[in-house]
Amino acid sequence: MPNELAAVVGFRSPHAAYQLVTRLIDQGWLQKDAAGTFVPGPLFHAVPVLGTVTAGFPSPAEEELADTMTLDEWLITNKEATYSLKVDGESMIEAGILPGDLLLVERGVTPRDGDIVIAQVDQEWTIKYFRRRGRAVFLEAANKDFKPIHR
Repeated sequence: MPNELAAVVGFRSPHAAYQLVTRLIDQGWLQKDAAGTFVPGPLFHAVPVLGTVTAGFPSPAEEELADTMTLDEWLITNKEATYSLKVDGESMIEAGILPGDLLLVERGVTPRDGDIVIAQVDQEWTIKYFRRRGRAVFLEAANKDFKPIHR
């Protein structure tokens, strides 16, 4: 790994690349997964928190680095069961889910009526609203051009 990194960043010494990786891990920018592969660390996707803004009457907004946060802290509750999917298709456009969007999905959550779910239908995966009417369960698109899927 240090040899490849040295080539990518233009270092002559693999030891310099090794030191760089060690510092990035120590600071939280990189980490190793269970297979020993380097993956983004907790700070990799950190977004700076620049201060506050008044939601009432306007006030001068001064930019100061108050802190940093990762979106993972706010969006992901079960990291091991969470993955992302890229949207292909237009069945959920009226819910604001457009082709090319990236979705964060948490596996294993029991759906409730009205939840947006990823469901397997005829060995293919789709995103739809989960609907329950009495004992009947079906999937409903957020696009009038698509019919509900009943099973």
